[in-house]
Parts: sequence; C-alpha cells; structure tokens
Amino acid sequence: MKYNSVDEIESIYSKKSRDLLLHQLFKPRHKKASSRINISPENESLQVSHLVLKSDQTFKAHKHVIFERNMPMAQESWVVIKGKVEVFYYDIDDKLLMTRHMSPGDCTMTYRGGHNYKSLEENTIVYEFKTGPYFGIEKDKVFLSNV
Repeated sequence: MKYNSVDEIESIYSKKSRDLLLHQLFKPRHKKASSRINISPENESLQVSHLVLKSDQTFKAHKHVIFERNMPMAQESWVVIKGKVEVFYYDIDDKLLMTRHMSPGDCTMTYRGGHNYKSLEENTIVYEFKTGPYFGIEKDKVFLSNV
C-alpha cells in the first residue's frame, strides 16, 4: 500500500505480487479552483481524474475517436454521492487486504482483484462506472467463494 497525502490517493498493491496495483481510493480534501488530478495510471483501461472547475469554465467541444483497445477484464469505479460506504478490497488470491470507509465525493477504482461494498446509511447514493461493454453477470463476474 502506498499513500500520497498531497494528492489524497491511496494505492493498494497485491501481497501476492507486490508490484501489481489492484485498487485505488481517492479522498478529495483540497479544492483548488481550476485543478485536475489524474488518479489512474496511464496503463489502466479505466481512466479517472478529479476536476475542480471555476464558474463558467469550459473545455473545447470534442468527441473521442474509435481505436483498438486492449481491455482484458472489466475495471470498475464507484463515487459516493450521498451517505457512507464501507469498501472491502481483496487480493488476487481472494484474501481480504483491507477495508476503508467512503464519504460523499470519495472515489474508488478496482483494476484487478476483488471488491465488495456495504452501505452504512439509509438512502446512500453511489455512481458506478466500469469499462464495457457489459454482457451480464455470468460473462462479467466470478463470485469469491471464501467470503
């Protein structure tokens, strides 16, 4: 596990393969106007950034081009909008690495390894993002047997 207190990014590595990044947790504390923090490493399929925008700030209108991408597995991110969530991070051998609590504005990313979430408050709202396409549970997930 590596933690950078300036950027508020906790990077969680496998205990089985020490250089393998499994998860990240981002907890924004500093809200500098017109700032961008790129959270995900460039080599991951899931790319997440934290943006703080000034009033009336805009970007050039654009669209993304189609090109071949190598995405061997789904990667997933959650952003807590309202309430609190406990997140469980698992290693590549399905063993629990750690748990963390998430509050509104916090974001977690899973690149590999397992995860689970537990709502800690009624009416908690979370946005989930994952690489696609999504073809249903049976083609996308394997449930951890020891949990």
